[in-house]
Amino acid sequence: MTCFAPTVGVASTHPANMPKDHADLPVWNAENWFYEDWPVGQKIRSLRRTMAEGDSHLFNALVLDIHPYVQDQMFAETEGIFGKRLVAGAFVFSAGLGLVATNCVNAFSYGYDKLRFIKPVFIGDTIYSIRSNLDKKPKYKEMGLIRASYEVFKGEGELVLYCEHLQTVKYRNPADFTGTEK
Repeated sequence: MTCFAPTVGVASTHPANMPKDHADLPVWNAENWFYEDWPVGQKIRSLRRTMAEGDSHLFNALVLDIHPYVQDQMFAETEGIFGKRLVAGAFVFSAGLGLVATNCVNAFSYGYDKLRFIKPVFIGDTIYSIRSNLDKKPKYKEMGLIRASYEVFKGEGELVLYCEHLQTVKYRNPADFTGTEK
């Protein structure tokens, strides 16, 4: 495994009830990185978050998602194929990415690719996320493009969501990238 410079969260908890290679990753927090500072291949792991019923209802109300699989306990138990209520996929996406979102003032979201809802998440499931820096390339005069994968897991390491996030990130030294814009 390649080692990278420490990030915020290196001395955090290392839970025993998730795969060791997940528990050994530093927990993500806020960074003030420039494009030059984003190491390709680096992985970070979030804290865990239990998907509570109240949070699920609040999210559904905010986005007007009243599908019976996420809002109707009786339907979910008697007619639904899972036998219990789901957490809306959009909420799993939002919460999962939020768990490893950077508060870096130099980075801006460019978009998402390859979003897949792999397994259902239910009320009461606990999730965590792993972000992996996949690649980066110069893009604009002042900013490069970073591509990172987000894997959201539930329980003890069951993959439930995958996507790739594209971000533009300011260069520390734009002159170093003059002529490389694409």
